[in-house]
Amino acid sequence: MKKVAVVFWSGTGNTEEMAKAVVSGAQGAGASVSKYTATEFSDSLVDGFDAIAFGCPAMGSESLEDSEFEPMFEGVKGKLSGKSIALFGSYGWGDGEWMRNWEDDCKAAGAVLAVDSVICNDAPDEDALAACKALGAALA
Repeated sequence: MKKVAVVFWSGTGNTEEMAKAVVSGAQGAGASVSKYTATEFSDSLVDGFDAIAFGCPAMGSESLEDSEFEPMFEGVKGKLSGKSIALFGSYGWGDGEWMRNWEDDCKAAGAVLAVDSVICNDAPDEDALAACKALGAALA
């Protein structure tokens, strides 16, 4: 059984709702899943998982949330080489540039993007939640 971590930061609840769908998809595909907020996760936990889904909304000028999520992610990034990961998050404006930049950053660190990232504008609709479940299943 694969061990999957779902790590997220959510300000409005949109990304948390997406995280719950990722957990549901991974569990439905037979994985053992642990869910963490950004402040609960650290580099010491990375090696305990076969795959990790990271969720963060776009903030400010299309960037990752910078007080809790980005410092955690920078701390774990060095341990992601060869690790199967997936990315998800919501945004309120722009065109998803933050996700493309984040994907490039992950690839540069050697992480393996196991599935296409999932983004949605504001609250996730049924399609976005279904995509999140599929993302979770792909990691499992």
